Amino acid sequence: MMKRTLILLVLVFMTGWTFFPQIVRADMEWKVVKDLDLKTTPLDVSSSADGKWLLILTPGEILVFSLAEGVITERIPVDKDFDRIASLPRADMVTITSSTKKALQIILLESVYKFDVSGLPFRGPQDASVAIVVFDDYQ
Repeated sequence: MMKRTLILLVLVFMTGWTFFPQIVRADMEWKVVKDLDLKTTPLDVSSSADGKWLLILTPGEILVFSLAEGVITERIPVDKDFDRIASLPRADMVTITSSTKKALQIILLESVYKFDVSGLPFRGPQDASVAIVVFDDYQ
């Protein structure tokens, strides 16, 4: 049994056959998808855990860039001392920290949808806020 294995290995190396994968070098192609003119210096950048938003921390505010829409949709005012931003595992939360003040804030991000109901019948005040709560069970 030992001799057969040794002979097989010798034949493999003599004929150039190999069971090892070849190392292949691949080039990378890339392109700029979007250029943003922020009008101010970005201090830090993070993305939401669900990949919907790019959160850009600038002095005094967080710019919320919607990746789906391709535009800055919100500006969240914050203290100018905050200089770092990080996403949390929850898609709707981020933290900002200040290295000079030794401070941390946790910010909850909630999507608010506006519906045009002009001309539709309604009951109650016209400017009343509405909360829609969805209970799901995928089983």
